Amino acid sequence: MIALFLDEEHRIFRDSVRKFIEREMLPFLEDWEQAGHTPRELWRKAGEQGFLCMDVPENFGGLGLDDYRYSMIIAEEMTRTGGAASGFLVHTDMVAPYIIRHGTEDQKQRYLPGMVAGECIGAVAMTEPGTGSDLAAIQTIATPKGGHYLLNGQKTFITNGAQCDVVIVAAKTAPEQRHEGVSLFLVDRGMDGFETGRILPKMGLHAQDTAELFFRDVRVPRENLIGQEGEGFLYLMQGLPRERLTIAVSAVASVAYILDVTMEYCRQRTAFGRPIGAFQHNRFRLAEMKTEVEIGRAFIEHCVTLHNAGELSAEKAAMAKWWTTEMQ
Repeated sequence: MIALFLDEEHRIFRDSVRKFIEREMLPFLEDWEQAGHTPRELWRKAGEQGFLCMDVPENFGGLGLDDYRYSMIIAEEMTRTGGAASGFLVHTDMVAPYIIRHGTEDQKQRYLPGMVAGECIGAVAMTEPGTGSDLAAIQTIATPKGGHYLLNGQKTFITNGAQCDVVIVAAKTAPEQRHEGVSLFLVDRGMDGFETGRILPKMGLHAQDTAELFFRDVRVPRENLIGQEGEGFLYLMQGLPRERLTIAVSAVASVAYILDVTMEYCRQRTAFGRPIGAFQHNRFRLAEMKTEVEIGRAFIEHCVTLHNAGELSAEKAAMAKWWTTEMQ
């Protein structure tokens, strides 16, 4: 992002993130890719540096930085880790906001301090083996039983699934309804009947923990319901702009990084006695790619500005996600 978009505090924060990546992440990426996840100690170190859940209010242990540019910096810089830090983004931009916006005071006190510190890893479980983007068709059921709900179902492709300490589960509390029947629950690791399946193999992002989750008669206390029963789909839709924006920021940063690597290769690689970057056709192609990156950055900056003002629509965020990932 251009310097004018960030102030001195943001530049200091970016410098700290870069140093953290160089010291604590880049030397170990190969080992983590083979393991299929990053170590829990990395989460704690990131928490100590203030790189997790930056917008959590200070009274719950956070920095109280209600400025998405800090999350943007994390997303951009972590691109260099090859997806090893994707779990940080889900934890910060897709899990914590549900608790901040819709959680009770008790829920905030129970989960947010640990999430800020990296002691409590968060995940969100929506996708099922037979259900992707059509959340109204989920089959996971939460049946009210006195002071608790009985949760039954299966989730898949869940980022942070294998290591999570708490997972926000989308489930039907009124199976006969579609959107109005969806509710969100905080499910803790260790609850009877909650099991984590295998870490799933993927084409990329090998160091990102992605797993299956199983729920068999899990007794979820009523106080673990997020917000109101039947309002889960609405909460999920309200979270879409930020979640889509995070994906778009990562996509542009990834393309910019790839372009930098490509340009360096074009300066070093020679053919017919000249660097391949000196050939006119290649120069045209590099210029086209550079132009697309700059257009993407400008659009992202616009979307970030709107988000900070509370004016980013789901539609515009979807535009950003679509265009940038197509470029990627």
